[in-house]
Amino acid sequence: MLLLGMCISSILSFGQEKFSITGSVFDTNNEPLIGATVIIFPIEKGTVTDIKGDFVISGLLQGNYKIEVSFIGYNTLVDSIIITGDKKYKSQLRLATLSLQEVVVTNNYVETRKKEESLNIEVVNDDYLKQNLGGSLMNSLERLPGVSTIDIGSGQSKPVIRGLGFNRVVVVENNIKHEAQQWGADHGLEIDQYAVDNVEIIKGPASLMYGSDAIGGVIDLKKRRVPVENSFGGVIDISGKTNNNLIGTSISMYSRKKWFYADARLTLLDYGDYKVPTDSVDIYSYRAALHNNYLRNTAGKEQNLHLSFGIIQKRFESRFYISSINSKNGFFANAHGLEPRNIDAELHDKSSRDIQYPYQKLSHFKLSNTSTYRWENLKVESNLGFQRNFRQEWSQYVNHGYMPAVFPDTLSFPSDLERQFDKYVYSANLKLFYYLNERAQLDVGINGEFQDNRIDGRGFIIPAYKQFNIGGFALGKYSVSRESIIQLGIRYDYGAINSSEYNDWFPSPIDESADSSTEYLMRADELDRHFSNFSWSLGYNYNPGKWSHKVNIGKSFRMPIAKELAANGVNYHRFSYEVGNPDLSPEISWQFDLGTEYSTKRFAIGVSPFINYFSNYIYLNPSSEHDRLYGNGNQVYYYTESKVLRYGAELHTHYELFKFLQLGIIGEYVCSEQLSGEKQGYTLPFSPPPSAIFNIKYQKQNLQFIENAYLSFDFKVTAPQNNIVPPEEKTAGYQLINVGIGGDISLKNRKFNITAQVQNLLNTKYFDHTSYYRLINVPEPGRNFILNISIPFSGTIN
Repeated sequence: MLLLGMCISSILSFGQEKFSITGSVFDTNNEPLIGATVIIFPIEKGTVTDIKGDFVISGLLQGNYKIEVSFIGYNTLVDSIIITGDKKYKSQLRLATLSLQEVVVTNNYVETRKKEESLNIEVVNDDYLKQNLGGSLMNSLERLPGVSTIDIGSGQSKPVIRGLGFNRVVVVENNIKHEAQQWGADHGLEIDQYAVDNVEIIKGPASLMYGSDAIGGVIDLKKRRVPVENSFGGVIDISGKTNNNLIGTSISMYSRKKWFYADARLTLLDYGDYKVPTDSVDIYSYRAALHNNYLRNTAGKEQNLHLSFGIIQKRFESRFYISSINSKNGFFANAHGLEPRNIDAELHDKSSRDIQYPYQKLSHFKLSNTSTYRWENLKVESNLGFQRNFRQEWSQYVNHGYMPAVFPDTLSFPSDLERQFDKYVYSANLKLFYYLNERAQLDVGINGEFQDNRIDGRGFIIPAYKQFNIGGFALGKYSVSRESIIQLGIRYDYGAINSSEYNDWFPSPIDESADSSTEYLMRADELDRHFSNFSWSLGYNYNPGKWSHKVNIGKSFRMPIAKELAANGVNYHRFSYEVGNPDLSPEISWQFDLGTEYSTKRFAIGVSPFINYFSNYIYLNPSSEHDRLYGNGNQVYYYTESKVLRYGAELHTHYELFKFLQLGIIGEYVCSEQLSGEKQGYTLPFSPPPSAIFNIKYQKQNLQFIENAYLSFDFKVTAPQNNIVPPEEKTAGYQLINVGIGGDISLKNRKFNITAQVQNLLNTKYFDHTSYYRLINVPEPGRNFILNISIPFSGTIN
């Protein structure tokens, strides 16, 4: 608090009077242009127009500026303005020959990006993230149509796009593919959501630009744009949540002097066990009582540090990003290992903030560079990256199967180290963007990545492995007319994976006979597999007036991962024994996407259906077998492949009832069916049920002393999920009410942004079919009040 007080005091001492520019953008028929880009130079501060064609850019110091207004299919307008106070500006754009120029994702929802991309996408900014702040970045995004999560407690989750997750969705941060242990159901995504300014979500196969793992989609995370010359500033974020008593802060600072800039951020989070609206949970045949509704041992801590710096020249830019994500969080004590009954409840229930066994510690270090060279018709971009993901699972040693009763002291790892994964990743991308003329653009590139994943600890699930991937692509775009764009791309991928042999550290009998000899059983043989494939994509966009249409057809490819090929061990988090298949083929996917949207000043509606066919979808198939060597007879699951047909759609619509009141609906539906194999006729595991959000939002630009005030109500309806694949259980439907309120408050010429939420307002007990904890009948978190206060500050350097 002393540090915070000193920061605020120093910030206020640097306060300078700032102004805003408000305006509107119309075409020659005086129709508003929705999604027109407006940028102020030289500070490069921008926004896009809303459904009325209006825009607001605030935080401008007194001085001379240039304003640039652009919209696809129209001539760009550049004008000079003088800011001496708050200013109003109206502009009118004229139709022009369409020019395929580079799209810059600003800090706002970019309609232009949607009109140029033949796949269905969503783009959100940091305002959206703060207004929908969840336990993790992925939780903050799951309100978007077609996006859901597989959750592992209150602070960890995996992204799911249209029912596909794990290694079928690529996460990109600062142009480098984020690599962690995403193969595991209990492994979250090591991303600091406070350090993300914009998120672009591509729904559907995006392997062409991002590589083979993007067979289900892409989540592209982008950070703050480069600061203005001779400026400094930052933001102090303070957050709190009542359900798990989270307290946290994230402080960022930036500065730029001429051609050099630097940006730093520190995030600290501390949270306790989270609450569920029940006093007990049924874990298979055992009922575990919960003390004061707390899910014991789900507390955690997180410390993150980010640094970026770079060189900005007229034709050359080079930006470096360094981040270190560190966390320690507990596993639900009654749901880890093979003895849910043998838990010291008194020890765990003494405090809701301590972290006892079992728990995990992880650190993710990332260093990357993005350099850009610009000429008149050519742009060259290079991306280099290094990552190290270090993860340990700790639990008290208990001998299972034929493990010795007393842990030997001759081994290289401690007895309580259950598992350790140490992953090194080296990445490199090179992309060329060539503008042939006003109508045509050609993009070519090459991506390469090398992974070295090492293991340790007493438990085994996957072997150590090394993996190499390289791919090249070419993408052409051509504007057939001022209203339509056609895109065609092709890609070639090559991948190789080599996994190491692994033997148990303890002897086991070869068979069940009384006089059987013992040996150190081989759990994984050495494996060397190579894969290659061609992918392609063809898309078309047509944007006549108030309508926007898009269609895309393509083929994608994904090579199997080490777990699918060589797993052979107990998954303590789901009481299963998982076995890989070294003969698996790479997944091949064919997808057909459609999208259409109609938008006027007060009304908009859009629908995006899709059909997806896998010739060999890889998944875990439960068998009637039970293992005899490593525990209490866990059910054996085998990785297998099946032909799968998937189809579904997303719907969004909103209507402006009054200038200050908006009604909206967001809906999604996904259906999957296995067309071959043992589970023919069944769906796929973790298939999300149909759902819809009915929203009513009140917003006013000026409400007494509050600017940009809003009050939002969400009523979410989720259908029952009766279409399951054994041993999944059917999940009942549910209804939730979420409330959000916030706005900007000025105090002594300093603006504070305050956002508040109430999630699960009625403290409803419900189960999420895509949650990992659904397998052991743990309901989702109860009522949660969330508060976030953002304190921005800025100034100039003489």
